[in-house]
Amino acid sequence: MSKAFQFKQFTIEQDKTAMKVGTDGVLLGAWAQLESNLFSVLDIGAGTGLIALMLAQKSNAELIDAIELNDEAYEQTVENFENSDWGDRLFCYHASLQEFSEEIDDTYDLIISNPPFYTSTYKELPKERAMARHTETLTYTELLSSVAKLLSENGSCAFIIPFEEATNFIFIAKGNNLCLNRITNVKGTENSKFKRSLVQFSFLEKPIVKTELIIEIERHNYTDEYTALTKDFYLKM
Repeated sequence: MSKAFQFKQFTIEQDKTAMKVGTDGVLLGAWAQLESNLFSVLDIGAGTGLIALMLAQKSNAELIDAIELNDEAYEQTVENFENSDWGDRLFCYHASLQEFSEEIDDTYDLIISNPPFYTSTYKELPKERAMARHTETLTYTELLSSVAKLLSENGSCAFIIPFEEATNFIFIAKGNNLCLNRITNVKGTENSKFKRSLVQFSFLEKPIVKTELIIEIERHNYTDEYTALTKDFYLKM
């Protein structure tokens, strides 16, 4: 049984799903830039509902939808939504993105996703966790074409992806008329390689804001930048 993860304003139960609370999801939820008049949000691949709950905490969006294909993760997300203070604003659909985008006519002001990605440890992972981390279940092309269909005219979309895949991801986004507005490259420590890229797009061309983020000075000693970004959520920040 996996221990619940306690944040400042909500709790994530994670005993039913293979995808546990991790730095990637927290980073994305904290980093995503929100417009003040944000009305609707869509979280693609909810996992535990973490990112949707973070956005419920940090915004006044009236409608926060999530979609999750995996049975156990869907149940876990629904449970975490219902146990939060924002249950009336949160709803999870049990569907694939492909099914969802075909059936839904509405658009969203913010779409956010910590999408599946390939890792060299794919074959060593339990099946559910491997599926959640492997792009065969949802390619970047399918993800971004669906996002472009579901995004409102003045909306934006935000993702966290492997650093080495950022150039290709941005290229695919451009093919769907999504313009890069922000990118933050992330590494664990000063001397480590960049591991992740946080990217945010819209249909509007703007000067691209490029930044870098280092998470730790040393093990469990976090940088001021990372602390400032996540302090509203983590209990110990």
